[in-house]
Amino acid sequence: MTETLTVKPISVVAPIFTAIGNRNWEEFERLEADFVNQYGVEAWEYEFNFRIKPALDKDSDRWLLIKWCETGIVSVKDIA
Repeated sequence: MTETLTVKPISVVAPIFTAIGNRNWEEFERLEADFVNQYGVEAWEYEFNFRIKPALDKDSDRWLLIKWCETGIVSVKDIA
């Protein structure tokens, strides 16, 4: 695993959970873009797929999916 794909500190990931918990789509998008800009797309994919998404409760996971579908799924590569 390269340095960019190492697990990030909880202080980096916690605000993402907070945005999801607060159902704040705009904040989630901003944090996602900030993460990608700082660590890269591969690091975001790793963190989201193996640390964030598995930790979501059913309602939060569903909310996130609905928001993605409402706005159209845009590649995280296009966000950065």
